[in-house]
Amino acid sequence: MKHLWNSALGLLIVTGALLGLTLPFGKIATGAGVPPILWPFVISCGAGGVLFLVLLVRRRPIALSPHRLRYFLIAALISYAIPNLLLFSAIPHLGAGYAGIMYTLSPIVTLILSILLGVRRPNALGIAGIVVGFIGAVMVATTRGVADRPADIFWVVIGLLMPVCLALGNVYRTYDWPKDTGPIELAAGSHLATAAMLLVAVLGLGQVGSFATLADVPWLVPLQGASAAAMFAFYFRLQAVGGPVYLSQIGYVAAAIGLGAGVLFLDEHYRLLTWLGAAIIVLGVIMTTKAQSQGA
Repeated sequence: MKHLWNSALGLLIVTGALLGLTLPFGKIATGAGVPPILWPFVISCGAGGVLFLVLLVRRRPIALSPHRLRYFLIAALISYAIPNLLLFSAIPHLGAGYAGIMYTLSPIVTLILSILLGVRRPNALGIAGIVVGFIGAVMVATTRGVADRPADIFWVVIGLLMPVCLALGNVYRTYDWPKDTGPIELAAGSHLATAAMLLVAVLGLGQVGSFATLADVPWLVPLQGASAAAMFAFYFRLQAVGGPVYLSQIGYVAAAIGLGAGVLFLDEHYRLLTWLGAAIIVLGVIMTTKAQSQGA
């Protein structure tokens, strides 16, 4: 376990696999009638609650400061609340596997943001990778989800907004990481803040009664909570060990898990163009990742 905690590759595989499980879990939940806004609350409440208990057992409660409080709120909004709401709203229309492909665009968007913000100068390989990734994204977008149930273009756009939020979160969390603060503390604080935001939204929308829908998936709620708690502990550790660019590559593993689960267990089928586009996106991500490593 100690070796895994210090291995960027090991953390990448474990985090990506756990992230990938949220895709089929989310589709099963929303298919059972759980509102899209409620399932992200389950994830963040479960993750934040379990990790907070771990900190209490270790006698390391979350120490609030203006910097940490700001970090928790901003990270909660752009890294979890918004992208998860987009994800679970789109999954019933696009499919778990298709939504997983969107994760793979995060490294490309991260590089684009770095260029726009002047953080990194683009080189020829990086620009080529962005172009290749964009071509793959257009190919995937034109297929509009599951082969026999093409979604409205609105949901495709919603799916494409998710990697933008993820990229923003990747950059922000590294840039503003509070000093002398461990990954479990940041994960717990960020997810408790996310859960609080989503709870206010649920109450504000008058959907208190929607909590009763969780009784339709009683086995899935604790499973998702435990999975999310483990994932985000590894997630923040991976950010500390590997940095935002390496972290963004969890989309590879998550997409593979989401596609596999969708095809094997959720009766999802995708056009050849979707698979070709996904492969081209992966090629573009490899190019942009190599370009960033060269720049570093």
